Amino acid sequence: MLSNYIAITSILNKFAALENLDILDLSWNYMQGFDQVSLLKKLKVLNLRLNNFNESFITSLSALPMLKSLDLSDNYLLGRSFPAKELAHLTNLEELDLSDNYFNDTPSIQECMRLSRLKKLKSIRLQSNEFNKSIISCLGALPSLKTLDLSSNHLGGSFPIQELSHLSQDLEVLLLSRNDFNGTLSFKALASFHHLEVLDLTDNNLVGSIPSTISFAYNNLHGSLADHGLCELKNLQELDLSHNMFNGSMPQCFNRLSSLKLLDISTNQFTGTLPPAVIANLTSLKYVDFGDNLFEGSFSFSSLSNNAMLEVVRFMSNNSKFEVETQEPTGWIPMFQLKVLVISGCNMNRLKGSIVPGFLLHQHELLEIDLSDNSLVGPFPSWLIESNTMLEALILSKNSFSGIIRMPFYVNANIRWLDMSGNHLNGTIPDDIQNFLPGIKYLYLSSNTLDGIIPSSIGDMRELRALDLSDNKFSGEVPKGLFSNLSDLMILKLSKNKLQGQVLSGNLSFGYIRWLHLDSNYFTGKIGNWNISNSYYLERLDIGSNYFTGMIPHWISNMSALSELVVRDNRFEGRFPCGTTSFTFLDISHNYFSGRLPSCSNFQFIRHLHLGSNRLTGSIPNVFRNLTHILTLDIGDNFLSGRIPEFHGNLSNLRILILRNNNFSGSIPKQLCQLSDVSLIDLSGNSLSGSIPSCLHNVIKPSYPTFIEEMFEQSLNDGYRYESVLYEVPISSYLWVDFEVAEEVQFTTKSLSYLYKGRLLDLMVGLDLSCNKLTGEIPKELGLLNQIHSLNLSHNQLYGPIPVNFSNLTNIESLDLSSNNLSGEVPSELVKLNTLSVFNVSYNNLSGRLPEMRAQFATFSKESYEGNLLLCGPPLEKNFTATSSQETSPSSKEEDDKWYDIDFLASFCGTWVVFMLGFAAVLYINPYWRRRWLEFVEECMYTCYYFLEDSLRKVSRLFHK
Repeated sequence: MLSNYIAITSILNKFAALENLDILDLSWNYMQGFDQVSLLKKLKVLNLRLNNFNESFITSLSALPMLKSLDLSDNYLLGRSFPAKELAHLTNLEELDLSDNYFNDTPSIQECMRLSRLKKLKSIRLQSNEFNKSIISCLGALPSLKTLDLSSNHLGGSFPIQELSHLSQDLEVLLLSRNDFNGTLSFKALASFHHLEVLDLTDNNLVGSIPSTISFAYNNLHGSLADHGLCELKNLQELDLSHNMFNGSMPQCFNRLSSLKLLDISTNQFTGTLPPAVIANLTSLKYVDFGDNLFEGSFSFSSLSNNAMLEVVRFMSNNSKFEVETQEPTGWIPMFQLKVLVISGCNMNRLKGSIVPGFLLHQHELLEIDLSDNSLVGPFPSWLIESNTMLEALILSKNSFSGIIRMPFYVNANIRWLDMSGNHLNGTIPDDIQNFLPGIKYLYLSSNTLDGIIPSSIGDMRELRALDLSDNKFSGEVPKGLFSNLSDLMILKLSKNKLQGQVLSGNLSFGYIRWLHLDSNYFTGKIGNWNISNSYYLERLDIGSNYFTGMIPHWISNMSALSELVVRDNRFEGRFPCGTTSFTFLDISHNYFSGRLPSCSNFQFIRHLHLGSNRLTGSIPNVFRNLTHILTLDIGDNFLSGRIPEFHGNLSNLRILILRNNNFSGSIPKQLCQLSDVSLIDLSGNSLSGSIPSCLHNVIKPSYPTFIEEMFEQSLNDGYRYESVLYEVPISSYLWVDFEVAEEVQFTTKSLSYLYKGRLLDLMVGLDLSCNKLTGEIPKELGLLNQIHSLNLSHNQLYGPIPVNFSNLTNIESLDLSSNNLSGEVPSELVKLNTLSVFNVSYNNLSGRLPEMRAQFATFSKESYEGNLLLCGPPLEKNFTATSSQETSPSSKEEDDKWYDIDFLASFCGTWVVFMLGFAAVLYINPYWRRRWLEFVEECMYTCYYFLEDSLRKVSRLFHK
């Protein structure tokens, strides 16, 4: 027999028989809509989330007068305005959810006034739409509104003081997070909401301090109360101000918010100390988060002795001036039983290694423990697992725990997340680890000194989703069960070990694996035949820095999900196959690939393309002009030829261009000056000619890092953090950036070749045009590259002076102008370059006195100047002013300067004149040589005459024909 509740049904054509239905839930069915709405007049609850009904359905809502709850969220009704007209007929409506629909228009004033008919509507959720602030005024027509969720909209601008004044004074829940509000927060907009229980302003751009007292000064001009302190909202139960830019000290008056259950002021700029009395008086507090601020001093958990209701404590910090004390008063036993404890980066080890806080011995209900990045010492604390039988997550990464991994004395089936990465654990992984942690999903043991083989029992952890054993000393072969048994495994990282074997040979299937990292090991063999249909989810494959051989199979370029492929530093050969895969990151550098550059049409979305250090030949293909999304292009250290194409100037997003050590010829295209975000250009070791484009000063600039952090798991359990009645304890969310493939680029600076990767690469700014055939003077405009770190113009045919405005290169660390034909003095103004550590102007035609040996120039040896015969002064041994006293008169010093400050051209002319005079003297004295010279001149004259005569005859014959 059917009850009054029916869920997920498809019998839409039989609704006529269900006239007494109270609740209809058709969510997650992707229905095409239905025409029987008029037959459901008595329906009270309607849930149509993630359906595909047509928009005409909204207009039919008026046929449901008894409806009390309506959920139309997640239907992506793009381009529509808020359906005030249609909703006005639902006079019994109490709850309305229109979130995640991308509504982008506010109804007219007349339509908004119709909402006053909804006298029973208490809750409305409009998050994740595209409303502006005028929607708040529109909702002011709802007389009984108690819950309003407008988070994740486009409200923006200053805080909506005027708009909020239209809302019902009985409002209890106000959620305005993620709206990009800016400026200061005027709390008088909230003063009238005496019943407010929940206020969420997280993730905006609000600034300023929080007033801690109330002012009743009456404003005669505007007839309103002046700013009220936030502390006067006596009924407030949840206050979330996190992820803003509030500053100043934490208001002392917070201790008056006696009803407060949740207080989150994390990720702001609060300063001063954390007053213990503030928290101690909040006896109803369940959740507190003070992390990521600028607090100073120390905090002791003993100050929470009165907070018996406390369940969640979070302190995440990178502030060296703040610490959490681990030495508690003797005999202190906390009254609270925590469910979540996060103390990360809080300097527990200010003076010496600290042990795990002692009060945890009395905690037995913890679900999550995060004590990462605190330099804690001692053996693996298995007692934390034993004391908390419901523990789900234990994160102890980036500490100094040592010894072997000890399993708890009993099986803990609740542990889902164990992170011991970045410690000093040694020994082997217990063979029976799966017996004690049968439900483990995320196991991170990277960056320790674990050794031995990877136990095959890990292949029996059927729930495992992420396994990271990288950066250890594991040896032997990879257990086959990691690929065949773990059907739910999504991330496998075995990088930087001593593993061996032909791991990729044979027929393989990777199931649901998304990210596979096998780089920096001793794997060998060829890539075998994989079951592509069973490797459908593979997105990232990194097998770099191994000993793989053979060719890259064609099918690897046809994997639909694969977007990042790294095979660098192996022994692959042949041509790289093109396919249908749309790569965004491809690194095949440091192999033996041959033939022409891969000109795959599917490269159009690629962002990082590394083809360097192979045996590739030919010119740059024309298809490269379609790489409009490319950030890094490295094709250096090959056998490429031809000219550098002008279309490189159209690659507007290009950040790094490496073409070094090839056979490119011609001039440097001026079109490169159209690039706007380049931070590294390396054209060294080619046969480029012509002058250096002066417009390059508009190009080279720092490419500040834009770190894209991918969310691996949204949280350990989903759901709202606040439900208006039920308070739920959240499990923390984690951003796992260590799984990202690191981009690597080799660049020569300070006379050495360095490998730049990750954030260091983003900060490097350099230009290398060395070892070419460039001529002309050094453009003085290069002196405007005030962000550059390395400039190398050596081994060319440049002439003229060193630009004086090179003294403006305030961030330069390496400047190499050696092996050219530069003349003139070394500018004394270069002494101002305080960051310069390598300076080389050797083997030029420079002259004059060297700059004074002070600051960085005091560190440069004579090797920086050798090969310039007319230079003098320290550190060179040749010092022509050494015999002169310091009291030498200005006139004598000026004369001394004149005799050795000789221009190269004048020296050359003088030498030529002396040679001609000597030649004439020889002819005058020796009659034999004089006769031979005259005969030689006569012979040359006749040869030229007959040559011209023959040429004229040939031209005449052609003309007559």
